Amino acid sequence: MSEKVPTREEAYRLFTQHNQNDSLTKHALAVEGVMRYFARKRGEDEEKWGIVGLVHDLDYEQFPEEHCRKSEQILRENNWPEEYIRAVVSHGWGICSDVEPQTELEKVLYAIDELTGLVVTTALVRPSKSVLDVKTKSVKKKWKDKRFAAGVNRSIIEKGAQMLGMEITDLITDTIKGMQEVAEKIGLKGV
Repeated sequence: MSEKVPTREEAYRLFTQHNQNDSLTKHALAVEGVMRYFARKRGEDEEKWGIVGLVHDLDYEQFPEEHCRKSEQILRENNWPEEYIRAVVSHGWGICSDVEPQTELEKVLYAIDELTGLVVTTALVRPSKSVLDVKTKSVKKKWKDKRFAAGVNRSIIEKGAQMLGMEITDLITDTIKGMQEVAEKIGLKGV
């Protein structure tokens, strides 16, 4: 069977077949939003970037010990394009995958995946509980406190920013902007 480019609806359906966890779904939607933002900003294929962002953690709820490897298998079984599969697998580089991010799409996904978690946590400690009023300087301040959002791997974000030739400040700013566009979908529009 030949591979076919999935639609956003097909990607979402596949993701929800494998994930029922609300916070994982919101994370997937946040990463999708940020990927779409970066694609538009860089003149890239917004649909492709968004779909890859949406399914990047496809296997995480059911197969956390086989993260990335199981996604590769599921996407192959569904005849997804090799480019999409490689991008999904590359976001786990150095953790659960030996596929190094090469393309702009792969590097952005690698850089922003962990960063969305830091932005979410920063938003949730605000009185508004909204990403709409999160500022870059607030995230940078939280960044320095290693106990804050301790699960966020800051070295991956730094490595991703270096791969992209971006300053951390600019990466944070663009990630916030991408998440603000999907604030309602990810439950961070505020109280």
